[in-house]
Amino acid sequence: MSNVTAAMIMGAGLGLRMRPLTDERPKPLVTVGGKALIDHSIDRLVAAGVKLVVVNVHYKAEMLRAHLAKRHEVEIVFSDETDRLLDTGGGVVKAMPYFGDTSFFVINSDSIWVENSPALPAMLSQWDEKRMDGLLLLADMPTAIGYDAQGDFILRNDHHVVRARGNSGAAYAYPGVQIVHPRLFVGAPEGAFSTNIMWDRAIAAGTLFGSVLDGTWIHVGTPEAREEAEAALAALSAA
Repeated sequence: MSNVTAAMIMGAGLGLRMRPLTDERPKPLVTVGGKALIDHSIDRLVAAGVKLVVVNVHYKAEMLRAHLAKRHEVEIVFSDETDRLLDTGGGVVKAMPYFGDTSFFVINSDSIWVENSPALPAMLSQWDEKRMDGLLLLADMPTAIGYDAQGDFILRNDHHVVRARGNSGAAYAYPGVQIVHPRLFVGAPEGAFSTNIMWDRAIAAGTLFGSVLDGTWIHVGTPEAREEAEAALAALSAA
């Protein structure tokens, strides 16, 4: 089992597609299943043995800080992006001093799932930082609720991943959960940039891998998707 004990939760987005639910609160505080989205993420991370969580903040940052002040079972620190949003890659780079040279989780604050077997421990058991720069959680398309794209990645027999576009094979959705080694971001651009840039470099180097979710991922991107998520959670919990 890997000793990954730190994580970053991406909480700085504006949540524009979630309006009007985000008019009065940041997207991580929108509730699904009676719990704020970010609390779903923190609960999963704590259960997997994570001791430090870094949350980047921008929109309605003080509301998020106040909400997370109630969480005491894990150390939570903040990476402030109130002056400038740094996108998925730049946000991680800014928070990198908290992680040093150790591997860590990165998880989107709106990623929730119902699992048949624990997803994060499964990722930890697969993680090998000597040969991996990144390990992405992947969801089978039939188990991705509220996801209307054609798939993000294809998983090869050796667990390497390649982009779905331009390659043949069964496509998987990316639910917004990964383990990364700081190597993934060496030579990263300055300022705001997408992690996709670093993923493409890792794919070319053969250092990006995938771990398939044993369960159902629920994408919560719009108010309509939130209602669908509520119904799906209720149905899956009752099954």
